[in-house]
Amino acid sequence: MSELWNDLLACLDLQPQTTGRTDTDENAATLVFESPNLHLTYHRLFGGQILGQFVRAAELTCPNKSIKSLHSLFAREGSADESVRYEVTRQHEGRSFATLTIIARQSKGVIATSLISMHAPEDGPDRQSESTIASPLGEEFRTDVDLIPWEIRTDVDLNSTDTGAPEFEMWMRTPPVSQNLAPALATYATDLTLIGTALRPVDGLSQLGNGTTFTSAVTSHNLWFHRPFTTDSWLLLRQDSPVTAHGRCFGRGDVYSEDGNLVASYAQEALLRLP
Repeated sequence: MSELWNDLLACLDLQPQTTGRTDTDENAATLVFESPNLHLTYHRLFGGQILGQFVRAAELTCPNKSIKSLHSLFAREGSADESVRYEVTRQHEGRSFATLTIIARQSKGVIATSLISMHAPEDGPDRQSESTIASPLGEEFRTDVDLIPWEIRTDVDLNSTDTGAPEFEMWMRTPPVSQNLAPALATYATDLTLIGTALRPVDGLSQLGNGTTFTSAVTSHNLWFHRPFTTDSWLLLRQDSPVTAHGRCFGRGDVYSEDGNLVASYAQEALLRLP
């Protein structure tokens, strides 16, 4: 587990490369970043890695602003045997907001794109709808979730073929880490369990069957960040999947801090072809 954690941190340490083209608008200069991939047992890239690297590329491009939203599309499967080149174009940057377009590219072509909005720290009204947040689950609910190298607690087993409502909650807490990495780490985690949540009502299937009993692949993933947070204190990921239709599933979720503050929201659409 610690090996995967160190591997993930290395993947989020994006390195600047030779600057690409520069348009006539100086705000549109293209910056290029590259980093290693996770060392996994299968050949394709994990989408959560790409999403986390999108976040880090945006933060490195606009270090005086925080990420406000991320809207990503996955064009094709990425190869784990080749590093990814992230080409960041600053479409606009003012005192308060910035808009970036990021292309994730390998030799085969574009594997994913993202449109990201950044926002400088600003005061304003602070309210949210009432939400009931219980205390984090006890140690007896600790479980392993594939590809997540930190502590997870949940009372629902997405690997089980038993049926249930298309809902899922899990508490998570990383090892001590810089708050600068919190958005990227949370983004990484949101990509893992939404398809499994959508499959819960389907008798005889679980999230383990991709490529054998069903076919799935994320096609788009979106996040909105509302408040600053840390990942080395407890976070609750609460999600549901309201619809599966026409070979696709849709899921959405919220991220809460232990004291009940809504810190982020997310949504995902995926290919889901059932038998």
